[in-house]
Amino acid sequence: MEKDQNTETEDKVNKEDNQIKSSENIHKKKLDKELSPEEKVKELEDKLTRTFAEMENQRRRYEKEKDEAFDYGGFSFARETLNLVDNIERAKQSLKNDESLSNTKNLDKTLEHLEILNKDILSIFKKNNIEPISSINKKLDPNYHQAMIEIENNEKEPGTIVQEIQKGFTMKDRLLRPALVGVSKKEDKKENKNEEAKKDGENKEKSYKNDK
Repeated sequence: MEKDQNTETEDKVNKEDNQIKSSENIHKKKLDKELSPEEKVKELEDKLTRTFAEMENQRRRYEKEKDEAFDYGGFSFARETLNLVDNIERAKQSLKNDESLSNTKNLDKTLEHLEILNKDILSIFKKNNIEPISSINKKLDPNYHQAMIEIENNEKEPGTIVQEIQKGFTMKDRLLRPALVGVSKKEDKKENKNEEAKKDGENKEKSYKNDK
Protein backbone atom coordinates (compact mmCIF):
# COMPACT_ATOMS: atom_id res chain seq x y z
CA MET A 1 0.00 0.00 0.00
CA GLU A 2 2.91 2.30 0.83
CA LYS A 3 4.43 1.62 -2.59
CA ASP A 4 1.16 2.53 -4.27
CA GLN A 5 1.03 5.82 -2.39
CA ASN A 6 4.64 6.63 -3.34
CA THR A 7 3.93 5.79 -6.94
CA GLU A 8 0.89 8.04 -6.94
CA THR A 9 2.93 10.90 -5.40
CA GLU A 10 5.70 10.53 -8.00
CA ASP A 11 3.19 10.47 -10.81
CA LYS A 12 1.59 13.60 -9.43
CA VAL A 13 4.95 15.43 -9.23
CA ASN A 14 5.94 14.33 -12.73
CA LYS A 15 2.60 15.47 -14.05
CA GLU A 16 3.05 18.92 -12.47
CA ASP A 17 6.58 19.21 -13.90
CA ASN A 18 5.33 18.33 -17.34
CA GLN A 19 2.59 20.91 -17.03
CA ILE A 20 5.13 23.61 -16.07
CA LYS A 21 7.46 22.72 -18.95
CA SER A 22 4.55 22.66 -21.35
CA SER A 23 3.44 26.09 -20.14
CA GLU A 24 6.98 27.49 -20.59
CA ASN A 25 7.22 26.09 -24.11
CA ILE A 26 3.87 27.58 -25.03
CA HIS A 27 4.96 30.98 -23.62
CA LYS A 28 8.24 30.81 -25.56
CA LYS A 29 6.44 29.93 -28.77
CA LYS A 30 4.10 32.86 -28.25
CA LEU A 31 7.04 35.21 -27.84
CA ASP A 32 8.66 33.84 -30.99
CA LYS A 33 5.45 34.30 -32.84
CA GLU A 34 5.07 37.88 -31.58
CA LEU A 35 8.45 38.94 -33.07
CA SER A 36 8.50 39.41 -36.80
CA PRO A 37 11.71 38.75 -38.80
CA GLU A 38 12.28 42.51 -39.09
CA GLU A 39 11.94 42.86 -35.30
CA LYS A 40 14.37 40.02 -34.72
CA VAL A 41 16.91 41.64 -37.04
CA LYS A 42 16.48 44.95 -35.24
CA GLU A 43 16.95 43.23 -31.88
CA LEU A 44 20.19 41.66 -33.12
CA GLU A 45 21.37 45.00 -34.47
CA ASP A 46 20.74 46.63 -31.06
CA LYS A 47 22.73 43.90 -29.33
CA LEU A 48 25.60 44.32 -31.79
CA THR A 49 25.56 48.11 -31.35
CA ARG A 50 25.77 47.74 -27.55
CA THR A 51 28.59 45.21 -27.88
CA PHE A 52 30.61 47.49 -30.20
CA ALA A 53 30.03 50.44 -27.82
CA GLU A 54 31.36 48.42 -24.87
CA MET A 55 34.39 47.37 -26.91
CA GLU A 56 35.08 50.99 -27.87
CA ASN A 57 34.83 52.11 -24.23
CA GLN A 58 37.27 49.40 -23.19
CA ARG A 59 39.69 50.47 -25.94
CA ARG A 60 39.54 54.10 -24.79
CA ARG A 61 40.13 53.11 -21.16
CA TYR A 62 43.13 51.04 -22.22
CA GLU A 63 44.56 53.95 -24.27
CA LYS A 64 44.09 56.35 -21.35
CA GLU A 65 45.76 53.98 -18.87
CA LYS A 66 48.65 53.42 -21.32
CA ASP A 67 49.18 57.18 -21.78
CA GLU A 68 49.07 57.82 -18.03
CA ALA A 69 51.54 55.01 -17.40
CA PHE A 70 53.90 56.62 -19.94
CA ASP A 71 53.45 60.21 -18.66
CA TYR A 72 53.40 59.52 -14.93
CA GLY A 73 55.38 56.29 -14.67
CA GLY A 74 58.06 58.04 -12.58
CA PHE A 75 55.59 59.88 -10.34
CA SER A 76 56.49 58.01 -7.13
CA PHE A 77 60.20 58.24 -7.89
CA ALA A 78 59.91 61.99 -8.50
CA ARG A 79 58.09 62.49 -5.19
CA GLU A 80 60.84 60.64 -3.30
CA THR A 81 63.53 62.68 -5.09
CA LEU A 82 62.11 65.88 -3.59
CA ASN A 83 63.82 64.86 -0.33
CA LEU A 84 67.14 65.82 -1.97
CA VAL A 85 65.97 69.42 -2.37
CA ASP A 86 64.72 69.49 1.23
CA ASN A 87 68.01 68.13 2.60
CA ILE A 88 70.06 70.70 0.67
CA GLU A 89 67.88 73.53 2.05
CA ARG A 90 68.23 72.17 5.60
CA ALA A 91 72.01 71.88 5.18
CA LYS A 92 72.22 75.50 4.00
CA GLN A 93 70.17 76.78 6.94
CA SER A 94 72.17 74.70 9.40
CA LEU A 95 75.46 76.11 8.11
CA LYS A 96 74.16 79.69 8.16
CA ASN A 97 73.04 79.29 11.78
CA ASP A 98 76.39 77.86 12.89
CA GLU A 99 78.12 80.77 14.68
CA SER A 100 81.54 79.09 14.48
CA LEU A 101 81.37 79.30 10.66
CA SER A 102 79.95 82.81 10.52
CA ASN A 103 81.70 85.11 8.01
CA THR A 104 84.27 82.49 6.98
CA LYS A 105 85.50 81.59 3.50
CA ASN A 106 84.73 77.93 4.12
CA LEU A 107 81.09 78.79 4.75
CA ASP A 108 80.82 80.85 1.58
CA LYS A 109 82.39 78.09 -0.53
CA THR A 110 80.21 75.37 0.94
CA LEU A 111 77.03 77.42 0.45
CA GLU A 112 78.09 78.16 -3.13
CA HIS A 113 78.56 74.44 -3.89
CA LEU A 114 75.24 73.56 -2.31
CA GLU A 115 73.52 76.24 -4.38
CA ILE A 116 75.06 74.85 -7.60
CA LEU A 117 73.91 71.36 -6.63
CA ASN A 118 70.42 72.66 -5.89
CA LYS A 119 70.20 74.43 -9.27
CA ASP A 120 71.37 71.28 -11.08
CA ILE A 121 68.64 69.21 -9.43
CA LEU A 122 65.97 71.80 -10.27
CA SER A 123 67.24 71.87 -13.87
CA ILE A 124 66.86 68.08 -14.11
CA PHE A 125 63.37 68.41 -12.60
CA LYS A 126 62.42 71.00 -15.21
CA LYS A 127 63.52 68.73 -18.07
CA ASN A 128 61.18 66.08 -16.68
CA ASN A 129 58.24 68.52 -16.32
CA ILE A 130 58.65 68.88 -12.55
CA GLU A 131 58.12 72.51 -11.58
CA PRO A 132 58.23 74.33 -8.19
CA ILE A 133 54.98 75.93 -7.05
CA SER A 134 55.04 79.72 -6.80
CA SER A 135 53.97 80.77 -3.30
CA ILE A 136 55.28 84.04 -1.82
CA ASN A 137 52.82 86.98 -2.19
CA LYS A 138 50.30 84.66 -3.86
CA LYS A 139 46.78 84.05 -2.59
CA LEU A 140 46.40 80.71 -0.79
CA ASP A 141 45.20 78.06 -3.26
CA PRO A 142 44.07 74.83 -1.51
CA ASN A 143 44.90 72.92 -4.70
CA TYR A 144 48.60 73.78 -4.37
CA HIS A 145 49.20 75.24 -0.89
CA GLN A 146 48.73 73.97 2.64
CA ALA A 147 48.54 76.66 5.34
CA MET A 148 50.54 75.72 8.44
CA ILE A 149 50.54 78.99 10.39
CA GLU A 150 48.90 82.43 10.41
CA ILE A 151 51.13 85.50 10.68
CA GLU A 152 49.80 88.93 11.68
CA ASN A 153 50.45 91.37 8.86
CA ASN A 154 48.37 94.48 8.18
CA GLU A 155 50.26 95.27 4.97
CA LYS A 156 48.97 92.16 3.16
CA GLU A 157 45.46 91.00 2.39
CA PRO A 158 44.33 88.17 4.69
CA GLY A 159 45.14 84.80 3.13
CA THR A 160 48.24 86.07 1.32
CA ILE A 161 51.26 83.77 1.55
CA VAL A 162 54.07 85.55 3.39
CA GLN A 163 56.26 82.58 4.34
CA GLU A 164 57.25 79.35 2.59
CA ILE A 165 58.06 76.56 5.03
CA GLN A 166 58.51 73.80 2.45
CA LYS A 167 58.53 74.16 -1.33
CA GLY A 168 55.81 72.39 -3.30
CA PHE A 169 56.08 70.82 -6.76
CA THR A 170 53.90 69.71 -9.67
CA MET A 171 54.56 67.12 -12.37
CA LYS A 172 52.81 68.22 -15.57
CA ASP A 173 49.23 68.83 -14.42
CA ARG A 174 49.49 66.72 -11.26
CA LEU A 175 50.42 67.78 -7.75
CA LEU A 176 53.53 66.03 -6.45
CA ARG A 177 53.18 67.68 -3.06
CA PRO A 178 51.64 70.93 -1.78
CA ALA A 179 53.73 73.88 -0.62
CA LEU A 180 53.67 74.30 3.17
CA VAL A 181 53.15 77.99 3.85
CA GLY A 182 52.36 80.71 6.37
CA VAL A 183 49.53 83.11 5.50
CA SER A 184 48.81 86.65 6.63
CA LYS A 185 46.00 87.74 8.91
CA LYS A 186 44.94 91.09 10.34
CA GLU A 187 46.24 92.02 13.76
CA ASP A 188 43.81 91.41 16.59
CA LYS A 189 42.49 94.84 17.67
CA LYS A 190 41.47 93.59 21.11
CA GLU A 191 45.02 92.44 21.83
CA ASN A 192 46.38 95.81 20.70
CA LYS A 193 43.93 97.66 22.94
CA ASN A 194 44.86 95.48 25.91
CA GLU A 195 48.57 96.12 25.33
CA GLU A 196 47.99 99.87 25.04
CA ALA A 197 45.89 99.87 28.21
CA LYS A 198 48.60 97.91 30.01
CA LYS A 199 51.29 100.39 28.89
CA ASP A 200 49.13 103.35 29.95
CA GLY A 201 48.66 101.77 33.36
CA GLU A 202 52.39 101.21 33.78
CA ASN A 203 53.14 104.80 32.74
CA LYS A 204 50.59 106.19 35.20
CA GLU A 205 52.02 104.05 37.98
CA LYS A 206 55.55 105.32 37.26
CA SER A 207 54.33 108.91 37.14
CA TYR A 208 52.53 108.48 40.48
CA LYS A 209 55.68 107.09 42.13
CA ASN A 210 57.78 109.95 40.75
CA ASP A 211 55.36 112.53 42.14
CA LYS A 212 55.72 110.99 45.57
